[in-house]
Amino acid sequence: MIKHLLSGADLDAGTATLILDTAAGMASVSGREVKKLPALRGRTVVNLFYEDSTRTRISFEAAAKRLSADVINFSAKGSSVSKGESLKDTALTLQAMGADAVVVRHPASGAPHRLATWVSGSVVNAGDGTHEHPTQALLDAYTMRSRLGRVDGLHVAVVGDVLHSRVARSNVLLLATLGAKITLVGPPTLIPVDIAAALAPGTDVSYDLDAVLPSADVVMMLRVQRERMAASYFPSAREYARRYGLDGPRLRRLPEHAIVMHPGPMNRGMEIAPEVADSPRSTIVEQVANGVSVRMAVLYLLLGGTTS
Repeated sequence: MIKHLLSGADLDAGTATLILDTAAGMASVSGREVKKLPALRGRTVVNLFYEDSTRTRISFEAAAKRLSADVINFSAKGSSVSKGESLKDTALTLQAMGADAVVVRHPASGAPHRLATWVSGSVVNAGDGTHEHPTQALLDAYTMRSRLGRVDGLHVAVVGDVLHSRVARSNVLLLATLGAKITLVGPPTLIPVDIAAALAPGTDVSYDLDAVLPSADVVMMLRVQRERMAASYFPSAREYARRYGLDGPRLRRLPEHAIVMHPGPMNRGMEIAPEVADSPRSTIVEQVANGVSVRMAVLYLLLGGTTS
């Protein structure tokens, strides 16, 4: 097993499958009266979040606590970071505290990779800038496997703001490793030139959502990250929704077995219509629940947990 999880590229097919299989076992804990395993008792997991987060931070916290780890939640707001403390100094503080694992979200791409050189414990990338978010890709793959029975051979359409999406990058890397066929869909301004070839050879690019839908097994809608946009990438929200939003008529163009995914939070009415987000074919709520099981598996395997 790898020591750090920094990128979807860190995972070969065997390691990724091991994590997904372990997550399936961890999912049974959620159905118990006592939702706890003693696997990481005595271990310390630090959630080091320099960006606001709800789903990911709470998911990692729940995962660590269900494995009986001690959890320290560190927020940049109200800490020494606001006084100018560097990431390295914070890392050295965590090292002195004996952190066994550091889960980090940071606005600078590459920050988790630097952190991994400064601490002796394991580092898990919970999102760095516009770079990657590997545990989101794992939970997405887990959700596909749970709903459709496999990942290998699926056609996955990743739709929307690919340019600013760390979720898209990690998903392309992981899903290609697991044998899925990926098509990136969106306006030309939001799909970087040559990104498909750079991430995974064989990945397609399309600017026509309607043409891709009939052959898609999975449609993964991405949030339009307007907070990261310093320029106008499309004429208006209405125009974007008309061309690339998933609404009821487009949902009916999908094969009957196809599912709809979204990493959240959603811009309802823009990239996804409320009727689609709340439909039986949507896995959005399942993805949140599956995230806890997948992150339990990641922490358990990285830290060499035991069941005794």
